[in-house]
Amino acid sequence: MAHSWQGVFPAVTTQMREDQSLDLEATARHVEALIESGVTGLVMCGSLGENQSLDADEKRQVVEMAVRAARGRVPVLSGVAETSTRAACRYIKDCESLGLAGFMVMPAMIYKADPREAMTFFRAVGGTTKLPWMLYNNPISYHVDITPHQLAELGEMMNLVAIKESAGDPRRITELRNVVGDRFSIFVGVDDLLLEAAILGIDGWVAGTGIAFPRENQYLWELTRRGEWDRAREIYRWFTPLLKLDTHVKFVQYIKLCMQETGLGKEWVRAPRLPIDGEERERVLAIIRDGIKTKPHVG
Repeated sequence: MAHSWQGVFPAVTTQMREDQSLDLEATARHVEALIESGVTGLVMCGSLGENQSLDADEKRQVVEMAVRAARGRVPVLSGVAETSTRAACRYIKDCESLGLAGFMVMPAMIYKADPREAMTFFRAVGGTTKLPWMLYNNPISYHVDITPHQLAELGEMMNLVAIKESAGDPRRITELRNVVGDRFSIFVGVDDLLLEAAILGIDGWVAGTGIAFPRENQYLWELTRRGEWDRAREIYRWFTPLLKLDTHVKFVQYIKLCMQETGLGKEWVRAPRLPIDGEERERVLAIIRDGIKTKPHVG
């Protein structure tokens, strides 16, 4: 099946000023840099976009800005990360008129739903819109796991077109293919499993750290599409220490610091997050600066 959503759909940060106010202009500049690198979609207001730290109106401002900045060149999605089914449905209805191409839906935040509750939630939220949507499965962070067989049950929802799989186990890719075939686009959502997942057969990558290295990130992805595995391994080995910044509880702070070091943004985050300091900052900066120093030639 030819899927309309495939390729690199980076999770975009919400750029802020030091006073924690939105910096929409800086976010738009980053959107432009990502599109120029060759990405095929954008995910705004995901976890990396600090969705849960934004007010409702701020989320809509970010989405509107991204749609304007993209100018129809790539589909723009919004993350949906609300604490209740009602709030998630309301957010989707409010955003439908903003020009979005679709949504990436996370399970309800805070409450740990059981399988019946989780399935009911996704059916209700995805059924609120006719726009396509991606299910974000991240049992490590959100403690709700949508298994391949559960995903197959949701296959009756024709506007559910993709899954962002972040279970942290590359075996899940094969399990998904064995159960759902090519019914959905399968996106890997764990940066440092990209190459393993690509070998097993995925359609896309919701990239994290790569938003600070968009050209190198896109180059690695394209190597996997062409089956140039020797060169892909070289790039992946260079990239792996950086990609691991996406798998830490402070991934937002780490990746924003990475963007600051590469000149694509600032490190400011919304409290209760704080920019990292002390030994932790020096350790992360050492990883970032070594990655910049040893950056491979791409193209």
